[in-house]
Amino acid sequence: MALLSCSDALELVASKMSALPPNSATERISLGAARGRVLAHSITADRDQPPFPRSTRDGFAMQAADATATMQLIGAIRAGEQWTGPPLQPGQALEIMTGAPVPQGADAVVMVEHVTTEGTTLTLQPGRTLRAGENIVPRAAEARSGDVLLQPGVSIGAAEIALAASVGAAQVTVFAQPLVAVLATGDELVALDETPDAMQIRNSNSHALAALVQEHGGTARVLPPAADTRESLHAAITGARDAAMLVLSGGVSAGKYDFVEDVLLSLGAEFFFTGVAMQPGKPAVFGRIPATPEHPDQWIFGLPGNPVSTQVTALLFAMPMLRALAGEAAAKPSFAQATLTVDVKVKPCLTRFLPARIDSSLTGATVQPTGWQGSGDLNANARANCYLVVPPDATNLQPNDIVTVLLRSR
Repeated sequence: MALLSCSDALELVASKMSALPPNSATERISLGAARGRVLAHSITADRDQPPFPRSTRDGFAMQAADATATMQLIGAIRAGEQWTGPPLQPGQALEIMTGAPVPQGADAVVMVEHVTTEGTTLTLQPGRTLRAGENIVPRAAEARSGDVLLQPGVSIGAAEIALAASVGAAQVTVFAQPLVAVLATGDELVALDETPDAMQIRNSNSHALAALVQEHGGTARVLPPAADTRESLHAAITGARDAAMLVLSGGVSAGKYDFVEDVLLSLGAEFFFTGVAMQPGKPAVFGRIPATPEHPDQWIFGLPGNPVSTQVTALLFAMPMLRALAGEAAAKPSFAQATLTVDVKVKPCLTRFLPARIDSSLTGATVQPTGWQGSGDLNANARANCYLVVPPDATNLQPNDIVTVLLRSR
């Protein structure tokens, strides 16, 4: 199978995501536990929002037509209170606080810093004007009772929790989290609590992938590393057949002991790509084991074993699929634009993802590579917070170029 371009590989994964059947497994949880979950049932407004004309400033409620006159103060109203007096008449003003309901008869709020007060009278400062509706949010301007505020498929964050809380949604219905089996391969791997021999390494990939799975809305089942034999791989993969997704690291290159593709084929897997024109991550594999009477479709991502390769390809391909399986409607990798601060020289032909650090301020974002020793450099990867994307036709990126970055956090 020929190498796909990175953009074609992303489109292919997206096409499979768009054809997924709806996630029918749901559960009811408290709103406080909903961060990072995907909403399954819509949330509607239980009343108009706001339920009354609301002042957006500390100031004075009045009629805008009286802005040039001297006004008579007749009282004050705070947030949470309601004016119980008669409607405001021309020439009258009412002190009002941010969030308080605007009384009948008033059609504007003048900001407190724009008036001069003397006892119970006030006048606008010279040059100040006031128009009808100023500093007032009308009733139902944000939503009407019964309006859908949050649609199914939304990933729930702080903003969504605040909106749900405002309509009294103490509990929400969310999609069940897909089970993801995480399998690292390689004779050189040992557990974290073991002392590696001179030619061994600790299994970092499984822990990194499990963390990504948790961050992107799944439940990770970390399997013991599989040895570089067909028998070990076959046993591990068949034992994880109940998972909605299987993410493997290692064993997908063309080496003598890379058996992942052979074992998957023996289990009936179909491959959609078996290599991408990118660095790191060129040997990445995407496929599916079709459903059986015992198990549903299982999506397969075989990722290169070098740690940076594993994490880049997981962010690009596996994590968006996971979020789609979890019911998220707009799942895709997170890209952004930034201004490059240094020269970057590469050879053309492959899309490259370089560990980099993006820094942002009110004036924009800048990015520069961290410097690395290749796709096994965990130190450089930990110093980075994104990956600089170098297009396949680029040979030299220069300072002040606007470049694309792949973000590590959502």
